[in-house]
Amino acid sequence: MNIPPAGLRVGIIGCDTSHATAFTEILNDTGATDHVPGAKVVAAFKTFSPDIEWSRSRVDEYTGVLRERHGVKFTASIAELCGEVDAVIVGSVDGRPHLEQARAVIAAKKPVFVDKPLAGSLRDVLEIMRLAGDADVPLWTGSAYRWYPTLLALRAADLDEIRGAISYGPAHLNEHHPDFFWYGIHAAEALYAVLGAGCERVSRTKTDDTDVVVGAWSGGRTGTLIGLRTPPLPHQVTVFGSAGFAQQQGGGESYAPLVAQIARFFQTRQPPVSHAETLEMYTFMEAADESARRGGAPVTLAEVLAIARGK
Repeated sequence: MNIPPAGLRVGIIGCDTSHATAFTEILNDTGATDHVPGAKVVAAFKTFSPDIEWSRSRVDEYTGVLRERHGVKFTASIAELCGEVDAVIVGSVDGRPHLEQARAVIAAKKPVFVDKPLAGSLRDVLEIMRLAGDADVPLWTGSAYRWYPTLLALRAADLDEIRGAISYGPAHLNEHHPDFFWYGIHAAEALYAVLGAGCERVSRTKTDDTDVVVGAWSGGRTGTLIGLRTPPLPHQVTVFGSAGFAQQQGGGESYAPLVAQIARFFQTRQPPVSHAETLEMYTFMEAADESARRGGAPVTLAEVLAIARGK
């Protein structure tokens, strides 16, 4: 990609989540303490989901901030947006329209970051990845949790052989999405940030207030995801190794580290997390749903992935 002297021109699709304004502020406000240089949001396409209150009630507010505070131009279509920019953030809070939104961006051959969740179903996750792969278009999705300095410090802890990890955090539900796709995805990605790929099967215990998902990884490792729906709602990760254990410390993290990764991804066209690991994480979350449907019985990721692929 030939990067313009003034930096990459970025477009945003959605504008119905605080990420739209927060990411834009970090990229566009050169005086901000957490400013990330090298890219600027210059255009947006407004859309929202009428059946999600969180989306329909906030889209006008965020659209106004983008237009009035940051001078973002609004386009009449995604195709028009793609003609104005070098790269695109698909930022709709609802994962269901992400497939069609990403399809239009991929057709325009623009690198695309899709905000969490990548899609509204595992089947759509697979289709988005297929489309990007077939078109050789750079694609990435991810959570800010993975890039928190406290989590990076935890990953760097010298624990020798990693044997297991526990990740817990908010896991509010939305009726239109698989349970962990909506918000528990943050705790899931934090778990994968420290364990990596290799989960083979999961089992889940579900109550109204709490979820506990236990995953069996290759090599005898285990990963436990605890989803919380009533206050307090902390997020934290503990890792156990053969040389000891370490726990994530601190909080109040910024979106800036994630935005820096997005800008670097747009420039290098190389996602910082492999598609294989990302796909496994979404399969892990869908397998947790399947385990709940089976009364908590263990479910293999291979089985769930085969079903999503129609095999």
